[in-house]
This record gives sequence, structure tokens and C-alpha cells, in this order.
Amino acid sequence: MLQNMLTICECELQKLDLVINAKKSSCIRTGPRNDVTWASICSSSGVLLPWVNEMKYLGVTFTSSRSYKISTEHSRRAFHRAANAIFGCVGRVATEEVVLQLLLSKCVPILLYGLEACPLRKADLNIYIFISPICLTS
Repeated sequence: MLQNMLTICECELQKLDLVINAKKSSCIRTGPRNDVTWASICSSSGVLLPWVNEMKYLGVTFTSSRSYKISTEHSRRAFHRAANAIFGCVGRVATEEVVLQLLLSKCVPILLYGLEACPLRKADLNIYIFISPICLTS
């Protein structure tokens, strides 16, 4: 059925002079049988779409699991890279207020991007709990 749906979508997109980039496409399964091996899905160009455990869509990383779940690991890494870049540039020259404002305006959006559309587990919420005092002071 998934193969049929992909074929129908490709036919409709072809009428609009659009194509699916099969090299950037993949399949992911969420649900009680997420770990079951599935048949390969093939695009009209003959490229097999791989089944993956994680996939990134619009900057949010989705994870194959029993329930709808995202991974926050990539955004946390990007947050730490941005924060370290700020600390490396301003060093001990800037005041605490300036550093906090830079972190709030440049780093926190990286960390919070797309979270309003995704349910978070309790473990994920514990990671984001430190942001509340920073956001409330601005």
C-alpha cells in the first residue's frame, strides 16, 4: 500500500512538473511494530528508499519507536556549539548581561526550534528546564 501511495504521489507531482528527490528520501516506522523489517519501497526512477531509525525533517529529528518521538540530541549539540562560539568570541570581555542576552537571542532558539509541535518525554523536559528562568527574565 505504501508503494502504491508513493506511485500515486509521483504521478500527481509529475503533472505539476515536480519530482521527489529519492536520494534525500527515506522511510521510518512508528508504532507497536516499528522494529519489524519491511519490504523495500522503490521510486519511479528506480531508487530504493531506505528504512531508517532516525530522519530529519524541517530541522526536527524523528526517531523510530513505539510512539511518536523526536530526538533532541542534534539540537542540543548545535546549542552547545553556538554557546561555545559566543564564549570563545567574547571571552571575559563582555558583562554577564551581554552574554546572557546573546545566549538568549542566538542559542536558545536553536534549542527550542520545532518543540511546540512535538510531544516531549519527561527525560527531554528535564533537559530544557534550565531555560525557563532565562526566558522569564527577558
